[in-house]
Amino acid sequence: MVLNWANIDTVLLDMDGTLLDLHFDNFFWLTHLPEYYAAKFPGKEQQARDTLKRQLFEKQGSLDWYCTTFWSDELDLDIIALKKQIGHLISERPQSLSFLKALGSHNKKRVLVTNAHPDSVTIKFSATRIEPLLDQVISSHDYGYPKESPQFWNALQKHSPFNPEKTLFIDDSVAVLNAAKNYGIGHILCIDTPDSKKPSSPCVEFPSISHFEELLTIDGALHHG
Repeated sequence: MVLNWANIDTVLLDMDGTLLDLHFDNFFWLTHLPEYYAAKFPGKEQQARDTLKRQLFEKQGSLDWYCTTFWSDELDLDIIALKKQIGHLISERPQSLSFLKALGSHNKKRVLVTNAHPDSVTIKFSATRIEPLLDQVISSHDYGYPKESPQFWNALQKHSPFNPEKTLFIDDSVAVLNAAKNYGIGHILCIDTPDSKKPSSPCVEFPSISHFEELLTIDGALHHG
């Protein structure tokens, strides 16, 4: 993956599945949460699991889908407390820290743009070392629109002006990457191995990388900071 870093001033980075291993989130939503929710309905566990699956599916892509407060109210469970129970599964993806350091040493603005609720961001920051290596942190909940929505990108530009043509955006969601492309983001990369426990799944629509090392070791590009 060759990028012309001379044409990139700002780097927008997703959190879960990009800087951090998506295994934590997949395990939480597909295993941990269903287990606790089903336990609320003795004798009807499978029905409860099916109901939860349907509820999650219906909200997919909306801001509610990412909102810990919404799901705590909807399911009558403390989502944050449940996440903290498996906090040991939170980890950076390979070379995330080296990549962030390299960006900083080359005076690139490092902006975290995530759909995660601020409460989830706090949990992730407390368990990792990425926060000090970021110049700005933005949750879509700050604007009221998910990254899949064009309104998010308009709000981002209004509150934190940037030049789309000189911006690199890295995410693991094709739906989000499409929204960024439609807005006019000039450089887009897809993470094809967001979950360390699952096989790589290269993006068809966008250039993809498995690890940040692919960007750090290219001659003439960024190097370890």
